[in-house]
Amino acid sequence: MDSSGWIEYLANRPKARRFATYLEGREALLISAIEIYEVYKVIRRDLSEARAIEAISALHRATIAPVDESLALEAADVSLAHGLAMADSLVYATARHFGATLVTADTDFEGLPNAVVVR
Repeated sequence: MDSSGWIEYLANRPKARRFATYLEGREALLISAIEIYEVYKVIRRDLSEARAIEAISALHRATIAPVDESLALEAADVSLAHGLAMADSLVYATARHFGATLVTADTDFEGLPNAVVVR
């Protein structure tokens, strides 16, 4: 799950119910450690620090994959191949590395293998 999905869901934004299908289901959840930064920053900016702390607690339902050297290099290759920004490259490389499908609201992932863009 990309941070955009978590943010939609946790901030009760317009696509929250669509992401609930994935986040409240029985499938295992995986996130990149960089998503902790992204979710906390956006929820704190848009709502409050207290809500941001609650949001980070919710992320612990997922397996949090650390960024190590091999994943960082894979993300760099992903960025070069697909023109993704650093955080997006780390998120996509993490999903790819673990054989997971990336679920996102971010259209930058449109057309990439094993990426589902929720509209």
